[in-house]
Amino acid sequence: MALREQPDVSAPAGIAVEARDITRRYGEGQTAVDALRGVELEVTSGELVAVMGPSGSGKSTLMHILAGLDKPTSGTVSIAGTEITTLSDSKLTRLRRDHIGFVFQFFNLLPMLDAEENVVLPLTISGEKPDRAWLDSLLQQMGLGDRRRHRPSELSGGQQQRVAIARALVTRPTILFADEPTGNLDSKTGGEILDLLRASTDAYGQTTVMVTHEARAAAIADRILFLADGLIVKELRSATPADVLAVMSGLQ
Repeated sequence: MALREQPDVSAPAGIAVEARDITRRYGEGQTAVDALRGVELEVTSGELVAVMGPSGSGKSTLMHILAGLDKPTSGTVSIAGTEITTLSDSKLTRLRRDHIGFVFQFFNLLPMLDAEENVVLPLTISGEKPDRAWLDSLLQQMGLGDRRRHRPSELSGGQQQRVAIARALVTRPTILFADEPTGNLDSKTGGEILDLLRASTDAYGQTTVMVTHEARAAAIADRILFLADGLIVKELRSATPADVLAVMSGLQ
């Protein structure tokens, strides 16, 4: 589905998220596990970046640290020019509310709310009213125009993920983090969700970092980062699914 142009919500030029020498160690002594061992990266505003790697490579840990859901053992992370690793809990919560959107494998919708109420929930929590024109446009472009009063139990899996994506975009975040966004969907529906994520980048300039294990999903990205043993070991641009699978086969 193509999204109509929405120039006023494009992210400003520059670096949306930056990580410098990120390490993450769990445990101590001989039982310590180094999930990340000095990761450095920059994601430019308006870029869609996929993160891939074998199980245990550190990709989910990296996303959680970039999103401020976990703290690194050492190193720094900046979002929209603000260094987040030393922020207080209250300031970090405010930054996540103002700058970050999340899409997860499991949709995390509230069953007692209808689709529209789930979409505007981040605004409701912060005491803000939605921009009705933007909300109506977003719901329409996500294919939810005729589903806005349906509760999650009345929606298909694909429709629930569309609600989750709209919820992540409604605040016009600096960056959207997507954790296995197609992992709970069939192939056809997953393809539709990938089209929406790609289109939100192209039409809105929406910066996105997506963790995925699917070559097809990674291939929609402008850039793919491959992790192994807690380090970024390779980067691909404009890759095909076959290119992705070739790299992954060498990392297993």
